[in-house]
Amino acid sequence: MEIIILILIAYVLGSIPSALWVGKLFYNTDVRQHGSGNLGATNTFRVLGKTAGMVVTILDILKGTAAVLLLLLPSFSSAGIHPLLLGVCAVIGHMFPIFAKFKGGKAVATSGGVLLGYNWPIFIIVLLAFLIALKVTKMVSLSSMIVAVVGFMYCVGYYFWTGDFYLMIVVGLMGVFIFYRHRANISRIKAGTEPKVNWL
Repeated sequence: MEIIILILIAYVLGSIPSALWVGKLFYNTDVRQHGSGNLGATNTFRVLGKTAGMVVTILDILKGTAAVLLLLLPSFSSAGIHPLLLGVCAVIGHMFPIFAKFKGGKAVATSGGVLLGYNWPIFIIVLLAFLIALKVTKMVSLSSMIVAVVGFMYCVGYYFWTGDFYLMIVVGLMGVFIFYRHRANISRIKAGTEPKVNWL
């Protein structure tokens, strides 16, 4: 029963539509009706600006982190579930949020939050990789997919060093999610029509 409750809590945490709520509460704007229509940080940056974009990014990261750290609560400390599996539930919640008709974001920030809660040095590594890729490509989507590959490759090496099989599998799974959610972006990248950022 504890495991079911934890899975539901993690999913609900991931389902919190940060971009939607920040847009409506503070900007009287539904970001789903502007830009790409996506409920994620990138579209928030595009539609509402840097401040809102940063707030949504941080909130989306913390959703993944909070899910992983649920096992630190005394009520759940003895539950027999790996924290990374709760992180996956939060990522699924972010992509298919119950509070936004199951149409959510692309899982990048929340996946990063899962790493932050589980192994913060790896989060720093993938964050730096993302910023470098973004500086070079100027495309958030392409940078996100590059980091998904870099993160998985790093975790494969990390597995041979530490034996952390769950981390390797979960990071690989989150990478699959990221690529799947960026299908339209891949088409635009191939066509040369993918939007680029001008603030980095």
